[in-house]
Amino acid sequence: MRNPAPKDRCARPVRQRISSGPPSAGPRRRRQDKEEVIPMQSWRFHGTHKPLTLEEVEAPHAGPGEVVVDVKAAGLCHSDVGALTDPKWMVSFPRLPMTLGHENAGVISEVGSGMDHWKVGDRVGLAPAMSDGDAIGYGAWDGGYGPKVRATEVNLVRLPEAISFEMGAMATDAGLTSYHAMITRGGAKPGMRVGVLGLGGLGYIGARIAVLKGAEVYAAELNPATRDLAAEIGLADVAESITEFADKDLELIVDYAGFGATSAQAVETLRSSGTLVQVGLGRLETTLNTQAIVFKQLQILGSLSGTQHDLTELYELMRGGELTPPINRITPDRIPEGLERLRKGGVVGRIIAVYED
Repeated sequence: MRNPAPKDRCARPVRQRISSGPPSAGPRRRRQDKEEVIPMQSWRFHGTHKPLTLEEVEAPHAGPGEVVVDVKAAGLCHSDVGALTDPKWMVSFPRLPMTLGHENAGVISEVGSGMDHWKVGDRVGLAPAMSDGDAIGYGAWDGGYGPKVRATEVNLVRLPEAISFEMGAMATDAGLTSYHAMITRGGAKPGMRVGVLGLGGLGYIGARIAVLKGAEVYAAELNPATRDLAAEIGLADVAESITEFADKDLELIVDYAGFGATSAQAVETLRSSGTLVQVGLGRLETTLNTQAIVFKQLQILGSLSGTQHDLTELYELMRGGELTPPINRITPDRIPEGLERLRKGGVVGRIIAVYED
C-alpha cells in the first residue's frame, strides 16, 4: 500500500470502552456547542506488538467530495498481521491510533457536496489505495474494522447486485491485488504457461483469474488442504515447490506468497526472457540468484494493489459466478482472533468480518 498523506478528518477518540460485543454505531449525543456527535465502536491500532483495542470513537461525517459508507463486510489481510508484528510496516501508519481494515464493501449512508452522482443506498466496493491521500485503512483514513468509513471518488466502485458484500469486500484488496498482478502487470493471456506461488487468499484468486483468461496454470502450495483445491481452480498441476515445473517452460510466475525462498525458486524455474511478478510480502527481504537473472534475461516486476479500472473489470468477471474463492465468515468482535488465525497460517480462502443490519 502507498503511504497516504495525513488528513485530519478521521474518527477522533471520544472515550475508550472495551466491549465483548461487535463494533456498532451507538446512540446520538450532542456536544455543548450543539454539534451532533455519534459514537461508534472500532478496533484501534496503537502500533507494532500492541493488541487491537475496541474503543468508542466519533462516527465519520461526509465533507465536500466525500461519502460515508456503512460497512457490510470487511476482509482481514496479512498486511494487517504484518503491522501488528513487524515494525517495518509502521512507515504506512504516520498517525496512531487508527482503525485498520482496507478491504471493505457496504452501502452509502451520507453524501457530501460535489458527490451528487452518488446517492444514499448505493452499494459500493472501496478500493483501498487509489491515491497517496485516500488509502482507506492506512495513514489518516480509518478503515473497516469499525462500522462506518469515509471515502472519496478515487475509492468508490459500484458493486453489482449479483455480488454479495462478502465477495465485494474480498475483491477490493485480495481480488484487486491478485488481478492487477496477474493481468495488468503480468499480462496473462490465453495459451500462456503461468506459475502461481501460494494458493492462499491472493493466490487462489490470481490462479483462478488466469485460468478464466485461458492460461495454463501450475501452482506451488505447501498446505495439503489448499492443494486439494486444484481441480476447483482449474490448475494444470500443483506441487509443494514451483521448481517441480522447471520443465514446463513457464513464461510468467506470480509470487503471491513472498516468503523469500518462493521468489528464489521462481527465478530458478522461469524460462529465458520470463517474468516474475512479486506481490506477496510474507518476508520483506530475500536473496536471488543474479546469475540466473542475467543469463536468462529475466524481468522482475513489483505489483501493489490496483486501479479502479481493475476492480471494475474484476467485478464483471465475478458476475458470472465462476470466481468464488472460499470465504470464512466471522463477526466483527472476532477480528483480533481472525488476525491471529492468519498469523498462524493454514487459513484456506479469505476471512471476512460481516456486519449485521
